[in-house]
Amino acid sequence: MLVLSRKKGESLMIGDQIEIIVLAAEGDTIKLGIKAPRNIEVLRKEVYELIQQSNAEASKNEINIAKLSDMIKKRGNRE
Repeated sequence: MLVLSRKKGESLMIGDQIEIIVLAAEGDTIKLGIKAPRNIEVLRKEVYELIQQSNAEASKNEINIAKLSDMIKKRGNRE
């Protein structure tokens, strides 16, 4: 892990497309600004972990292909 000290208004670069800027430091809270291309997803770690957990749980569900095929056929007949 790289540990850096930065003051308000200072920044750091990740590669050549992502910039992290220190906007404010108040007590135990630090406000960061992140400049990154729109195609790079930026999430808080707790949100990222919830998504990973949800995806893992979803992948555990077994899919009955025959049942799914029947459901698709029935839906197609209604339209």
